[in-house]
Amino acid sequence: MKIPNKKIIIGCAITLAVIITLVVFSLGSPKSETNTLDQDQSLMSVAGRPADKIEVVHFHATHQCWSCITVGEYALKTIKEKFLEEYRSGKIVFKDINGELPANKDIVAKYQASGSSLFINAIKDGKDNIQEDVNIWRYVSNEATFINYFEDKLRSLLE
Repeated sequence: MKIPNKKIIIGCAITLAVIITLVVFSLGSPKSETNTLDQDQSLMSVAGRPADKIEVVHFHATHQCWSCITVGEYALKTIKEKFLEEYRSGKIVFKDINGELPANKDIVAKYQASGSSLFINAIKDGKDNIQEDVNIWRYVSNEATFINYFEDKLRSLLE
């Protein structure tokens, strides 16, 4: 009986680890689902009427991993494809902020951002209603699901 090459065994182990990681991230935990619902309701409870303006702010470090880059790309893609009129008019604004740069310390403090994150600020009557959207990380491995989720979230703030 021939013993498999070490490189093949290592390759299979890495592939298996990646698959398990993707499955775990795509399933999420029930606790985070509850937190997400509370978070969404908190942002929408400020609603009552549509937001005057929405700021979507993607904070990141100088060196980003694939997930961090993808969250920013998918968020901007959703805005440009699903809300082009609102984006062009300035009703929805997208900001990509390197939180490590000293020049950005004020906006980092305003949003209380740490690390890579995505915030939505539904501005009503000149008042900020800032919430971090932690749910987006569960959808980063599936572009269509991410876009559907994020479109629904933004649309709920505009209606």
